[in-house]
Amino acid sequence: MKKILTFICFLFLFNTAFAQKGEVTVIKDPLIDSLIAKRIAVYKSSGEVKPGKPIVSAYGYRVQIFYGSDRREVFNQQARFKGLYPQLNTYLTYKEPNYYVRVGDFRSRLEAQRLINELRPTFPTLFIFREKINAPSLDTTTNNDQK
Repeated sequence: MKKILTFICFLFLFNTAFAQKGEVTVIKDPLIDSLIAKRIAVYKSSGEVKPGKPIVSAYGYRVQIFYGSDRREVFNQQARFKGLYPQLNTYLTYKEPNYYVRVGDFRSRLEAQRLINELRPTFPTLFIFREKINAPSLDTTTNNDQK
């Protein structure tokens, strides 16, 4: 009984000794509030997000269709892909000494794998990479809008 009473007393003292009490003071530049207000005003006045601009960015998947150090060849491969799949975005990256052509903004690895299966005969070296993508634009039309 004495051990239990000592243990309870110890827990009470431990709990009160490490309790945090106080107040948080936020110090910020007053321009932050004015910038936030201006941004809200711009979005309210336009009524919608500008087309072509991603709403959010998140991690997803892209398919690398080509890499190489010859700049002309990279642009040729990008143009070839755009001719076959104009609806998919292409991205060029340069990391010394190579250029990389990556395509698509896929939310799941399965979507990227489907594209790889389609592209395999045309582009022989394909890889899937997980990186930050632009959110794909969503079709917001409803059946009522189409009438």
